[in-house]
Amino acid sequence: MRWEDLIFERLVSGPFPSTCAPRKLFLYSNYKLNLSGIESIFFLMHSSCMLVDGKQYRTIWTPAHKKWVNVIDQRFLPFRFVIEKIRTVSRMAAAIREMHVRGAPLIGAAAAYGIYLAAREAAQKSRGEDFLERSFSLLAAARPTAVNLKWALDMQRAALGKTGDMAADMKTKCRMALETAELIADQDEKRCREIGLVGLPLLRETASRRSGRPVQILTHCNAGALGCVDHGTATAPLYEAARQGIPMHVWVDETRPRSQGRLTAWEMAAQGIDHTVITDNSGGLLMQRGQVDLVIVGADRVAANGDTANKIGTYLKALAAYDNRVPFYVALPTPTFDRTLTDGGQIPIEERDPDEVLYSEGLEKRRLRRVRLFGPGSPAANHAFDITPARLVTGFITEKGIFTPGELAKALA
Repeated sequence: MRWEDLIFERLVSGPFPSTCAPRKLFLYSNYKLNLSGIESIFFLMHSSCMLVDGKQYRTIWTPAHKKWVNVIDQRFLPFRFVIEKIRTVSRMAAAIREMHVRGAPLIGAAAAYGIYLAAREAAQKSRGEDFLERSFSLLAAARPTAVNLKWALDMQRAALGKTGDMAADMKTKCRMALETAELIADQDEKRCREIGLVGLPLLRETASRRSGRPVQILTHCNAGALGCVDHGTATAPLYEAARQGIPMHVWVDETRPRSQGRLTAWEMAAQGIDHTVITDNSGGLLMQRGQVDLVIVGADRVAANGDTANKIGTYLKALAAYDNRVPFYVALPTPTFDRTLTDGGQIPIEERDPDEVLYSEGLEKRRLRRVRLFGPGSPAANHAFDITPARLVTGFITEKGIFTPGELAKALA
């Protein structure tokens, strides 16, 4: 079934689960679905996949007065749910760099909102245009690997470029920057929702071969709702499958050194999805034993040939999957595809503070504590990402369909 047909099926079949009540209507106009002559349809966009104490959240949003930007500070999860108020562009750049927010799609949205905050600040300065230009550079340098950051800043630059260059026009720039940031956030939520719909038949087909036994899925890092504005990339098909009642179990890599697996585990628990946290090096053994049906991961940047940058350790999962004939899928929205790079060798790899390897943090007696793991005479290297060659990828799950590496560039053109 085509994803367009699936959307239509979801529209007419109802009712929607109580945990995802209808929230938004999107009109698919200028898009021929070829459904009995229907050229544009409404479909219901479910509400947030992120429920905390029964309340729905996005990872980033503005309050009604628009004086600051709210983000979920992910450094404290899963032990504390903290909403951070970000009022300046410098604090937004720090939030991206220090991983208060993380995940390529969310980094892009955060950068876009950062330009809105910069425009607000610039309106109060005598050399506002210079400040705004410096703000673009500040945000661009925050994290180098995720291409969504550059894409979002390019979107903002294009939008602000239409307003003129005079400082007197800064109020208009503020309005345009906010509209563009909110558009980027809305589009990310929509794309991720569509990735879920596109990937659902893959899980349904796998389940049909399991004779009622749960589909066994392995994922690495957190490519969930917390890494996007909502829904996630790798997790979006899982959430759709859960709504459809497809039995499944998720192997959650701990994902050292930042332990982003705890974010995925937190999301799985909130959604009531059966899951087990495993050490980063367990995946190969599970695949050898036939305990993994497919691997689904996210991406921070995908080159034109399909080479994929994702959290360090992804390459090893792909090698193990290839050796054990386990399908390996990468889920990504269109802005994560970088057609300007011919292959993965051109993707910049971020190297982070070695202390992230040398130290770890956890909960002890209701307090977060940081402990040293290695002796003081041992240095550490901390490469944040690796490159999975396109030849190891079974398919790319995008909002436009599932494509092989050879099909991807043409499909996302």
